[in-house]
Amino acid sequence: MTNIEKKRVVITGMGAVTPLGNTLDDYWQGLLGGRNGIGSITAFDASQHACQIAGEVKDFDPLDYVDRKEAKRMDRFAQFAIAASKQALADAQFDITALNAEQVGVMIGTGVGGLKVMEDQQEIYLNRGPSRCSPFMVPMMIANMAAGLTAIHTGAKGPNSCPVTACAAGSNAIGDAFRLVQQGYAQAMICGGTESAVTPLAIAGFSSARAVSTRNHEPSRASRPFDRDRDGFVLGEGSGILLIEELEHALSRGARIYAEIVGYGMTCDAYHMTAIVPGGEGAARAMQMALKDAGLSPSQVSYINAHGTSTAVNDPNETQAIKTALGDHAYQIAVSSTKSMTGHLLGGAGGIEAVASAMAIAQGQIPPTVNLENPDPECDLDYVPNQSRQQALQVALSNSFGFGGHNVTLAFRKYDS
Repeated sequence: MTNIEKKRVVITGMGAVTPLGNTLDDYWQGLLGGRNGIGSITAFDASQHACQIAGEVKDFDPLDYVDRKEAKRMDRFAQFAIAASKQALADAQFDITALNAEQVGVMIGTGVGGLKVMEDQQEIYLNRGPSRCSPFMVPMMIANMAAGLTAIHTGAKGPNSCPVTACAAGSNAIGDAFRLVQQGYAQAMICGGTESAVTPLAIAGFSSARAVSTRNHEPSRASRPFDRDRDGFVLGEGSGILLIEELEHALSRGARIYAEIVGYGMTCDAYHMTAIVPGGEGAARAMQMALKDAGLSPSQVSYINAHGTSTAVNDPNETQAIKTALGDHAYQIAVSSTKSMTGHLLGGAGGIEAVASAMAIAQGQIPPTVNLENPDPECDLDYVPNQSRQQALQVALSNSFGFGGHNVTLAFRKYDS
């Protein structure tokens, strides 16, 4: 593939369904305002669970995007993806027609897929017998269905796939889509991540692993990346989608450009099922790989949207990884974790965080890390505490790390002709 001329790839549309709001503008304004989308769980009775809080999507109506019959045959994670994808296409003023459908693809990652459907159908199986299980159970729960249904509901007939790399899935999807456009296999891609795993089993499993916060009495202060008093991540749900295009195609139709995607780094720790390798060596290599792919030096980086999960394992190791990758320049850049406001969307995280990174470049505003009151001594970078910051940005990185040792970094640059 080295002989293929690399095309430039730009972001021309974005959509978001998040705990901070169900449109791009609501999400972005929520981030800049330091608003918190985390609260007590309403999706089920969590009173018997150690963790009773989550970043839930509120007031979402799938009928705004699909008809009632179709909505009933989809898990919530797929509904979110279709909604955010249709938003991104509308935002880009991009029409998929018979003339271009084969050149428009879909790449949407997820970590879990239709967990709620699986839980509900297991209960039906146990209580009412196997014959009462839904014939739509399997297509509703399988992880690739967000990408497949998005294609069905938008008409995109180009490359279509679904990375399932835990919390790195959304970023892998954007990076893989970037490669397809860059190498000429598609003119445009709908790409990002989606997740809806605020369910009894997920909360129980993460609680048993002691991975999630139990600050149930003050949910808005529970997700506190890089803070000394953090006690685990907070599960979130939603979807973030980008519409990316080959530059000349975007220019030919007069598209607005938010930012350019310029680099993609992907590594593996090969170390542990759930823990980051001490010092974040794999994460550092992902950042270095993204910079090399983009032809950028560490000194050109202005901002990093950190993975920043609010866990004892991630935060100091990601901090060290940033220092390893960027050297002394690590102390000169802004780093923030928007998970402090949305919770951790697992496979959807990379999608909404890529949206935040592109918006930061486009508008020259950096979202904060809220609840950063007592910094962990091991976390000594500039984490933009508690209030957003106006700052012209040229280059932003977005980090996503997943169980299994998956590390992904995306590099974005301000568009310059």
